[in-house]
Amino acid sequence: MKTSKRAEAVQPFLVMDMMREASRLERSGIDIVHMEVGQPSGGPARKVIEAAQAALKTERLGYVDALGIPPLRERIARHYKETYDVEVSPERVIVTTGSSAAFLLAFTACFDRGQKVGLATPGYPAYRNILKATDLDVVDIPTSAENRWAPTVEDVKGRGLDGLLVASPANPTGTMLPPKDLAALVTASRDAGVRFISDEIYHELTWGVPQATALQFDQDAIIINSFSKYYCMTGWRVGWMVVPESLIRPLECLSQNLYISTPAISQYAALAAFGAREELDQRKAVYATNREYLMTELPRIGIDKFTPVDGAFYIYADVSKYTNDSLDFTTRMLKQAGVATTTGLDFDPYEGHRHIRMSFAGSLAEMKEAVKRLGAWL
Repeated sequence: MKTSKRAEAVQPFLVMDMMREASRLERSGIDIVHMEVGQPSGGPARKVIEAAQAALKTERLGYVDALGIPPLRERIARHYKETYDVEVSPERVIVTTGSSAAFLLAFTACFDRGQKVGLATPGYPAYRNILKATDLDVVDIPTSAENRWAPTVEDVKGRGLDGLLVASPANPTGTMLPPKDLAALVTASRDAGVRFISDEIYHELTWGVPQATALQFDQDAIIINSFSKYYCMTGWRVGWMVVPESLIRPLECLSQNLYISTPAISQYAALAAFGAREELDQRKAVYATNREYLMTELPRIGIDKFTPVDGAFYIYADVSKYTNDSLDFTTRMLKQAGVATTTGLDFDPYEGHRHIRMSFAGSLAEMKEAVKRLGAWL
């Protein structure tokens, strides 16, 4: 039997292929430095583990409300007041099975087959592939290092867009939109009748640039966030959305049918994550040290073409002086130097052959070892 055209249109997530190969080499006894996956190395905070253990003893952990357990929705709503001074009703908060489910829900609820959604290129590959799987048209918006890899107000015009998805801080580039630029982009989208979806999964992981939520500029913007990055809960698969009131019931119906509810234990654990900022900020300080180290040391070994990192924990480097095939380059780097990174082709099908992404979410010792190995290999 044939597979569907939708399935055939979805490209592999190359970073996961790299992670699988790196794991295979490790099982064979080869030491690998991991810089391929955007995964905090420390694991969940102590309070998160304790909350999960308590839930195992005291909670039924059966099906829960498709929109999320009320205490978590209320705490997320309070987070917006505390962090951004924005009032959000808990009813507008929808807990999801990671941000991945949130994107699927948003695309399905907001757009019909064949409608056009703009994406900055380079960008997170799952955006493109989920859009294709839901029969939506991807409109690539090319960006460059000169404009810090960010879309502009002019990019909203003349493209016939029905939606625009913007990430700030961005993956893979680590760049951010200053609040005034984000405000201008949100306003231009609203005025043009373009649905604005804001990926804010790397909020709290910023390096000297103020962060803003799109809700500060438009209460009808759709916000997507997750407990995976700053909160170090990747495998717990719990994220959230903030949506306009008009979308609450449609999204509830979709959630009920697509996955019933986000795992209860993950939700109870996520609730405790808001009380773990001291421990989480200590981990953030490690990323900050790693960032400073790599931005200084990578140029010394020849990887010297990348934009300063405003947020997240990635460096998106131009390696075209070494190769015109970054997939081959990262594959050889893994096998010959024992350093796992990600080809830029994951994020940009047009110019990604010139770039690689390096995650600095590990330890400083791992960053130093990576620089040592790459210096010898290059």
